[in-house]
Amino acid sequence: MTPAPVYLDNAATTALRPEALEAMLPFLSHHFGNPSGSHSVSRTARRAVDDARDVVSQCLGGERGARRTEVVFTGGGTEADNLAIAGVVAARPGRVICSAVEHHAVLHATRAQGGVTVAVDADGVIDLRALEAALGDGDGVSVVSVMLANNEVGTVQPVADAVALVRERAPGAVVHTDAVAAFPWVDVAEHAATADLVAVSAHKFGGPKGVGALLVDKTVALQPILHGGGQERDRRSGTHNVAGIVGMAAAMAATVAEREAAVARVATLRDRLADGLLTAIEGAVETGDRATKVAGNCHLRFPGVESEALLVLLDQAGVCAAAGSACTSGAIEPSHVLLAMGISRSEALSSLRLSLGITTTAGDVERALLAIPDAVARLRR
Repeated sequence: MTPAPVYLDNAATTALRPEALEAMLPFLSHHFGNPSGSHSVSRTARRAVDDARDVVSQCLGGERGARRTEVVFTGGGTEADNLAIAGVVAARPGRVICSAVEHHAVLHATRAQGGVTVAVDADGVIDLRALEAALGDGDGVSVVSVMLANNEVGTVQPVADAVALVRERAPGAVVHTDAVAAFPWVDVAEHAATADLVAVSAHKFGGPKGVGALLVDKTVALQPILHGGGQERDRRSGTHNVAGIVGMAAAMAATVAEREAAVARVATLRDRLADGLLTAIEGAVETGDRATKVAGNCHLRFPGVESEALLVLLDQAGVCAAAGSACTSGAIEPSHVLLAMGISRSEALSSLRLSLGITTTAGDVERALLAIPDAVARLRR
C-alpha cells in the first residue's frame, strides 16, 4: 500500500478542518437559503452569516472588533487585498505604497494604481527608513500596505512600527495589512491592532477555498470594486457564500483556540527539518532569519540545483513542496521576494519552500529528511 504523500505545502493551502466541514454541511444541504431574502429560509442563512461575522470580527479585531471595525466577506484573500487598495483609492485618490515583498495580489494592485514599492533587508524585513523616504511629507498618500507575514519566506513584518511611521508622516493615509500567511501562526488581533484594513483567506487556516474577509476600520471610506445587489453594506455585491463563510468562521475560531500549542509543536518540527537538511546537504543555505519567521516556514536554497527539477523528484518520492508562491508555481522566473532580499537570480532559482501545518507529523519530517537529500544528490550527480 502506497503511503500518503508528505504534505509540506501548507502555505499554498491547508486541509479542511473537521470543525469547518461540520459547520458547512447544513448549509450545503437543507439550509440552502439566500441570506438576502426575507422569508424564514433566508433568515436562517442570514443569522448564520451574522453569527460568522461576529466570530471573524473577534478573531481579527479582538476587543476593538465590534466597536471599531466591520467585516466584509469576500471571495478570498486576493479580492480582499484588491478591495482594500482599489476601494480606498476610489474613495480617496492618492499615492499607493507597499513593500517589495508583498503577495502579487497587493503588488499588482499597487502597480495598477501607479504605486511604488519599498525595499527590504536581507531577511525580508521592510526598511522603515526607505518607507519614510517614500512617504515624503505625506502629501497625497492614500494607502500604505505592509503584509504581516511573508507567504514565501515567512518573515514577520514590524507592522505596528510601520503604522506608527505612517501616522506620523502621512496621517491621512490608510494602512492595510495582508494577514493571509500570518493568521495560522500570529495573533493578528494584537499584531495588526493599529492597521485600518486586514485581509485573510480561509483556506490558509483550515477553512474552505474561495472565501475570505477584509476587516475595515469604521473610519475608512471604501468604495466597492464589485457592483450589483449591494450586499455587505454595498461594499461587496454578490450572493453570500453562506457555507464558505460559516466554515471560515469555524476554522478561524479553532485556529485561535489552538494557535499557541500549534505554534510550539510545529516550530519544533520545522527546526528539526531545517537543521537536518542544513546538516545533510552540502552548501545548503537557509533563507532569512528563523527567529523572525512564522513557525511553519522552512525556506532553503541548494546552489547548483534547479528547484523545478527538485520538485519533480520530490513529487515522485511522495513529498509535496513548492519553489515559492503557489500563485506562480510553474513559472521559470525567480521569486520577486528573493530578488528583493538581494539574492541572486541563480540562487533564487535553487530555492525550496517547505511549509508545515497543523497536520504535519514527526513522521512526515523524517520522511522528508530522507527524500530531500537524496533528490538533491541525484540532481548534483
